Amino acid sequence: MASVPKPETASARQEFYRRLDRDNLAPLWEVLHDLVIPQPKPATLPALWKYRDIRPYIMESGRLISAREAVRRVLILENPGLRGQSAITRSLYCGLQLILPGEVAPSHRHTQSALRFIVEGSGAYTAVEGERTTMHPGDFIITPAWTWHDHGNPGSEPVVWMDGLDIQIVALFDAQFAETYPEEMQPVTRSEGSSAARYGSNLAPLDAIAPFGRTSPVFSYPYARSREALATLAKNGDPDPCHGWKMRFINPLSGGHAMPTIGAFIQLLPAGMKSARCRSTDSTVYSVAEGTGKVKIAHAEFEFEPRDSFVVPSWHAMSVEAAEECVLFSYSDRPAQLALGLWRELRG
Repeated sequence: MASVPKPETASARQEFYRRLDRDNLAPLWEVLHDLVIPQPKPATLPALWKYRDIRPYIMESGRLISAREAVRRVLILENPGLRGQSAITRSLYCGLQLILPGEVAPSHRHTQSALRFIVEGSGAYTAVEGERTTMHPGDFIITPAWTWHDHGNPGSEPVVWMDGLDIQIVALFDAQFAETYPEEMQPVTRSEGSSAARYGSNLAPLDAIAPFGRTSPVFSYPYARSREALATLAKNGDPDPCHGWKMRFINPLSGGHAMPTIGAFIQLLPAGMKSARCRSTDSTVYSVAEGTGKVKIAHAEFEFEPRDSFVVPSWHAMSVEAAEECVLFSYSDRPAQLALGLWRELRG
């Protein structure tokens, strides 16, 4: 049993603490149990955003502000436990970006790494360092840190995609830099598909030098290929009890995660599957590519359908019940945690 300080001792301590405070000092023993805790206590809350409910807001934003004015016309998915922080988890940002036919989102670059997962529409493009890639639903596209990038839509329909960035991670280190390109669009210097030809066919140039550091040199991963891989896996083995058939997007030069701070994944769950409970320390953001079902996150339960988004906080047990065959895209801060030796998973 902890001893109770005598009144004179308690008074002396408080006077000592006041003197410490004047010199920007504080006693660890008064806060130790809040700093070193038995298990994670995230402020992040389980949440789901129904696309059919928020789509009208997305389209209304297109009538109120242009892509040029906004620079990036995005509605942020703010976690209900982190309102006002422009964050979906303590480490990650998420938003839904709209680009209308004929628009251009001006070129810039920044130290934050970004991913795009295409939710609705086709025909728009992302340009990265002089190469454009056309967007299709389900495509996973990377904008490596400190690369020039712009978006345009020469097509005939609105295009919406999920933006995922490591804004909070970069802010933790006070390493934020950004720059605007002198022109609205960067010049196109390579034909579409050049990066995939160099690095995306189990081939690489002799003495290849990673063009984007630890980030994948393949910045577009088409959904058609990912979906075909999942379907083939499903024909040749049983699903994992927790994850179904789950794959991670990789950097073909290193075999590691496609991005150094953000891990991206895609998984297939067969119709009728009720996954086993699983928890991990990486808070994870999901976008539903196909199928309907229910997800249980700790004590919260949500029904999902295509284009919905949901978030699973750190160390929250998750299980999925697939009403029909489902494909889920997800991203998390797992690579950063692995690099620091922090990542942990518990099944059951």
